[in-house]
Amino acid sequence: MIEEALALLGGLVFAAAGGELFVRAAVGIAAWARVPPGVIGATVAAFATSSPEISVAIGAAVEGEPEIALGDGLGSNVVNVALVLGLALLIGPIVAPRDSTRRDVPFAVVVPLVTIVLALDGELSRLDGAVLMGVFGAWLLLTTLAARRERSAAAEVLAERSHVRSVLEIVFGLAFLVAAGRLIVFGAQGLGVELGLNTFVIGATLVAIATSTPELATTLVARVRGHSEVGLGTVVGSNIYNGGFVIALAALIHPIAFSFREVGAAIGFGLALIALVLNARGTLGRRLGVLFVAIYALYVAVLLTLGPPHA
Repeated sequence: MIEEALALLGGLVFAAAGGELFVRAAVGIAAWARVPPGVIGATVAAFATSSPEISVAIGAAVEGEPEIALGDGLGSNVVNVALVLGLALLIGPIVAPRDSTRRDVPFAVVVPLVTIVLALDGELSRLDGAVLMGVFGAWLLLTTLAARRERSAAAEVLAERSHVRSVLEIVFGLAFLVAAGRLIVFGAQGLGVELGLNTFVIGATLVAIATSTPELATTLVARVRGHSEVGLGTVVGSNIYNGGFVIALAALIHPIAFSFREVGAAIGFGLALIALVLNARGTLGRRLGVLFVAIYALYVAVLLTLGPPHA
């Protein structure tokens, strides 16, 4: 237990450092590339902060336990909105960029809906994984095209930062985030087994919180530094990565069999949270942050009730 706890603590330190470096680099790149910071957040930053989930997906699938990857992907989506975005909103309100909200949030709804349809038979096959990867590819293409259209000389945030420094911060920030993910996953999985939780619930709660710490660090740092559009883009983009890429990658490596009631509950909570973001109509306030955190507590209680004990 002590070794796992120390791994968790070390992972949190690495996540905080990596998040700070990555936000600074993302905003710097947005300035000299003349791309809105929100677009950078939804693509580069979202991919970087999803790197722990990707690492878990590959490792778990190769080890023959892809249920951890499925739980992590779905659980991380709940954590990203309920805890990460919720805590950021407690600091202060966030105004969502209209263009990125119209483009990204619908995909954050479509991906889990497609997953529900594919999961009705209690398994995500390699073909199902290919379908999810295709949906993800469509979003990535649209986002890339939008980034090219939205180039603007007006995006002069941190313009004094040199190209070389921004690239170095990206590299070191990513390295810290990857290290954080590995340390935290090791600690979370060990603690989960000690507590007697089943594989999916370990992935959907402990591992999901662990692998979402880079998103938490990035979003909170972005909010404090006055670049909340980067944090919001990271949360939404990361959800699309988790649902469309991480889970798909695990299924392509190893088909995933599961209990639909647990998976359905995780997807249902994720969709409800995204619906609340849409209902906010561009302005997310502190009251919504409190509601998000309360919903997460309910989500954990439901999963612990539904999930059978660890074998």
